[in-house]
Amino acid sequence: MKKLIQLEEIALFISTYVLSMLIGFDWWVFIVLLFFPDLSMLGYFINNKIGAWIYNIFHFRFLAIAIALLGYFTSNDIVILIGLVLFGHSTMDRIFGYGLKYKDHFKNTHLGWIGERNEQKG
Repeated sequence: MKKLIQLEEIALFISTYVLSMLIGFDWWVFIVLLFFPDLSMLGYFINNKIGAWIYNIFHFRFLAIAIALLGYFTSNDIVILIGLVLFGHSTMDRIFGYGLKYKDHFKNTHLGWIGERNEQKG
């Protein structure tokens, strides 16, 4: 089941990349912007609770869809691209097992514990 879900996430990721080009952006623009949402991890320098809250906002796919739709309905391709990048980045994270964060620890996600604990559970 895990592989099937990863395959679905890969399809979603590719879709966001293709859509970014279909709305008129060069192939490299999406790739350059792809890691910007990870700047949200800087919230962890304050504390785990604030870090998780900020991180989750930037990795919440509903928000990404809402931003892309706002761009669509206002005919603003840059806003659409922002939504696509947020969605694509969150999808990429899920491909590799990084999910939304719980406030107790950065490695505790809705997809399970990142790293050793997850590997030990099998």
